[in-house]
Amino acid sequence: MKKSLILLVFVVISTIALAQEEQGVTLNVVLENVLNDQGKVLAGLYTEAKFMRGEGLDSFAAEAKAGEVSFQFKNVLPGTYAITVLHDMNDNNRMDYQDSGIPDEPYGLSNNPMLMGPPTFTDAKFEVTDEDLEIRIRF
Repeated sequence: MKKSLILLVFVVISTIALAQEEQGVTLNVVLENVLNDQGKVLAGLYTEAKFMRGEGLDSFAAEAKAGEVSFQFKNVLPGTYAITVLHDMNDNNRMDYQDSGIPDEPYGLSNNPMLMGPPTFTDAKFEVTDEDLEIRIRF
């Protein structure tokens, strides 16, 4: 009887743990046109409240690789999000700017907007529903 009870508790806990791990969808992100192997590629997943205001809901960092770099944000719940990406070529974990204020390192946003000023959440937002998505971002 005791063994049966322990087995039942284990099955219930395992089921709950697996259900929690599989909430939300997967965003498959493909960065196009990474110019070289210098530094890192940094990316963040944001809601409107957090966009361009510090750390996002999830982040990604990896050594840069010329061509395409792919990664995933997992367990993303339905809602409205934006992704920002930076090719941090000098590996200092921040975007560098020219004296004129123009970014000195490649960057990109979901939706690939053509910007004439700072990015806004509206420029980059997309909807997550109940299906996995592929987001392609060009530097």
